[in-house]
Amino acid sequence: MNDNNIPLSNYERLVKLADEVFAVKSDPSQLDVNPEVLERLQVIHRAAISEYRDENGPCAWVLLIPTTLELMLRFVEGKITEKQLYELTPLHQTYEAIYFCSALVLDEYRRKGIVKKLILTALEDIRKKHPLKAAFVWAFSPEGDQAAETIARLAGLPLYKREK
Repeated sequence: MNDNNIPLSNYERLVKLADEVFAVKSDPSQLDVNPEVLERLQVIHRAAISEYRDENGPCAWVLLIPTTLELMLRFVEGKITEKQLYELTPLHQTYEAIYFCSALVLDEYRRKGIVKKLILTALEDIRKKHPLKAAFVWAFSPEGDQAAETIARLAGLPLYKREK
């Protein structure tokens, strides 16, 4: 509910969830997703952004960043920030690593395999052009960490992790 006791739309609930989970506004090292970021992600690869919708709008969002192995290692080692990873990822290149950037799911849609399906479908599309050799994550929750491990295993990719 908002201040007027009007139920929030699915879209508004996902935006609120993103703010609560990632607290991007208070951490300049994180990628603050806005229309320009979304547009560039689509240039990197059309499958970088996925969503699951029902009749009330989006229920789950997934962001992936295909990138280079060199940038992956720099990020995992803490030498560059998430924002820098995004900014330094070259356009129109061959990518060998995939960053599981974020996955948001409304409470009533959790534990239904939606994120797993979205990411595995996106990986299948990305792999048509890019020889992915590794996945990496900066998990913000035990559920995110577990999901990343499961998806990487199902995709046959080693998973690298950045610690908080």
